[in-house]
Amino acid sequence: MHETRLTIRLRWRDMDMLGHLNQAVYHELLEEARGALLMELAEGATVHHTYVVVRVELDYVSEVRKDHEQVDVVVRVAEVGTKSMSLDHEIVRPDGTVAARGRTVLVGWDAQARTSRPLGDEERARLRARIA
Repeated sequence: MHETRLTIRLRWRDMDMLGHLNQAVYHELLEEARGALLMELAEGATVHHTYVVVRVELDYVSEVRKDHEQVDVVVRVAEVGTKSMSLDHEIVRPDGTVAARGRTVLVGWDAQARTSRPLGDEERARLRARIA
Protein backbone atom coordinates (compact mmCIF):
# COMPACT_ATOMS: atom_id res chain seq x y z
CA MET A 1 0.00 0.00 0.00
CA HIS A 2 1.39 3.36 -1.00
CA GLU A 3 1.28 6.13 1.58
CA THR A 4 2.42 9.69 2.03
CA ARG A 5 4.07 10.29 5.40
CA LEU A 6 5.06 13.67 6.80
CA THR A 7 6.91 14.31 10.04
CA ILE A 8 5.69 17.55 11.58
CA ARG A 9 7.23 19.28 14.58
CA LEU A 10 4.78 20.42 17.22
CA ARG A 11 4.72 24.06 18.28
CA TRP A 12 3.80 25.56 21.63
CA ARG A 13 0.79 27.29 20.01
CA ASP A 14 -0.56 23.86 18.98
CA MET A 15 -1.29 22.95 22.60
CA ASP A 16 -4.41 23.68 24.62
CA MET A 17 -4.73 24.54 28.30
CA LEU A 18 -4.76 20.85 29.23
CA GLY A 19 -1.28 20.41 27.75
CA HIS A 20 -2.21 18.33 24.76
CA LEU A 21 -2.65 18.95 21.05
CA ASN A 22 -5.65 21.17 20.40
CA GLN A 23 -8.39 19.32 18.52
CA ALA A 24 -8.42 21.93 15.72
CA VAL A 25 -4.70 21.41 15.05
CA TYR A 26 -5.32 17.78 14.12
CA HIS A 27 -7.21 19.07 11.08
CA GLU A 28 -4.32 21.39 10.14
CA LEU A 29 -1.97 18.40 10.25
CA LEU A 30 -4.28 16.38 8.01
CA GLU A 31 -4.44 19.29 5.57
CA GLU A 32 -0.64 19.36 5.29
CA ALA A 33 -0.51 15.64 4.54
CA ARG A 34 -3.33 15.89 1.97
CA GLY A 35 -1.44 18.73 0.29
CA ALA A 36 1.72 16.62 0.12
CA LEU A 37 -0.22 13.71 -1.38
CA LEU A 38 -1.83 15.95 -4.00
CA MET A 39 1.58 17.42 -4.91
CA GLU A 40 2.93 13.89 -5.40
CA LEU A 41 -0.04 13.05 -7.63
CA ALA A 42 0.54 16.20 -9.69
CA GLU A 43 4.14 15.26 -10.54
CA GLY A 44 4.26 14.46 -14.25
CA ALA A 45 0.51 14.91 -14.72
CA THR A 46 -0.62 16.54 -17.97
CA VAL A 47 -3.41 18.45 -16.19
CA HIS A 48 -3.45 19.76 -12.63
CA HIS A 49 -6.69 19.38 -10.72
CA THR A 50 -8.36 21.02 -7.74
CA TYR A 51 -10.48 19.48 -5.01
CA VAL A 52 -12.64 20.51 -2.07
CA VAL A 53 -13.07 18.71 1.23
CA VAL A 54 -16.66 17.56 1.74
CA ARG A 55 -16.27 15.29 4.76
CA VAL A 56 -13.78 14.61 7.53
CA GLU A 57 -14.15 11.80 10.07
CA LEU A 58 -11.62 11.78 12.87
CA ASP A 59 -11.36 9.55 15.93
CA TYR A 60 -9.09 10.78 18.71
CA VAL A 61 -7.41 7.65 20.08
CA SER A 62 -4.53 8.80 22.29
CA GLU A 63 -3.35 12.21 23.44
CA VAL A 64 -0.43 14.08 21.87
CA ARG A 65 1.61 16.26 24.26
CA LYS A 66 4.26 18.91 23.60
CA ASP A 67 6.94 16.56 24.96
CA HIS A 68 6.23 14.21 22.03
CA GLU A 69 7.89 16.99 19.97
CA GLN A 70 6.64 15.72 16.60
CA VAL A 71 4.12 13.47 14.93
CA ASP A 72 3.96 11.57 11.67
CA VAL A 73 0.90 12.23 9.55
CA VAL A 74 0.10 9.38 7.18
CA VAL A 75 -2.39 9.58 4.32
CA ARG A 76 -3.44 6.85 1.86
CA VAL A 77 -5.86 6.78 -1.06
CA ALA A 78 -8.66 4.44 0.05
CA GLU A 79 -11.35 4.72 -2.64
CA VAL A 80 -11.80 6.46 -5.98
CA GLY A 81 -15.24 7.27 -7.39
CA THR A 82 -16.45 9.16 -10.43
CA LYS A 83 -16.33 12.59 -8.74
CA SER A 84 -14.61 11.92 -5.44
CA MET A 85 -11.84 10.17 -3.57
CA SER A 86 -11.60 8.96 0.01
CA LEU A 87 -8.34 9.24 1.93
CA ASP A 88 -7.52 7.32 5.09
CA HIS A 89 -5.26 9.10 7.53
CA GLU A 90 -3.47 8.60 10.83
CA ILE A 91 -1.57 10.84 13.20
CA VAL A 92 1.17 8.80 14.86
CA ARG A 93 3.31 9.68 17.88
CA PRO A 94 7.09 9.06 17.76
CA ASP A 95 6.71 5.81 19.73
CA GLY A 96 4.37 4.44 17.03
CA THR A 97 1.16 4.97 18.98
CA VAL A 98 -1.73 6.05 16.74
CA ALA A 99 -3.12 9.25 18.22
CA ALA A 100 -5.92 9.77 15.69
CA ARG A 101 -7.33 8.05 12.62
CA GLY A 102 -10.07 8.75 10.16
CA ARG A 103 -11.13 9.45 6.62
CA THR A 104 -11.47 12.52 4.41
CA VAL A 105 -13.58 12.74 1.25
CA LEU A 106 -12.48 15.13 -1.50
CA VAL A 107 -14.56 16.03 -4.54
CA GLY A 108 -13.15 17.21 -7.85
CA TRP A 109 -13.77 20.94 -8.20
CA ASP A 110 -14.27 23.15 -11.25
CA ALA A 111 -13.04 26.54 -10.03
CA GLN A 112 -14.54 28.47 -12.96
CA ALA A 113 -18.00 26.92 -12.80
CA ARG A 114 -17.85 26.81 -8.96
CA THR A 115 -19.21 23.27 -8.89
CA SER A 116 -18.12 19.67 -8.58
CA ARG A 117 -16.65 17.94 -11.62
CA PRO A 118 -16.04 14.35 -12.66
CA LEU A 119 -12.55 12.99 -12.17
CA GLY A 120 -10.71 12.53 -15.47
CA ASP A 121 -9.43 9.17 -16.73
CA GLU A 122 -5.74 10.00 -16.08
CA GLU A 123 -6.62 11.41 -12.68
CA ARG A 124 -8.57 8.31 -11.64
CA ALA A 125 -5.78 6.05 -12.93
CA ARG A 126 -3.16 7.93 -10.88
CA LEU A 127 -5.35 7.73 -7.78
CA ARG A 128 -6.18 4.05 -8.23
CA ALA A 129 -2.50 3.23 -8.67
CA ARG A 130 -1.95 4.55 -5.14
CA ILE A 131 -4.52 2.21 -3.57
CA ALA A 132 -2.53 -0.98 -4.19
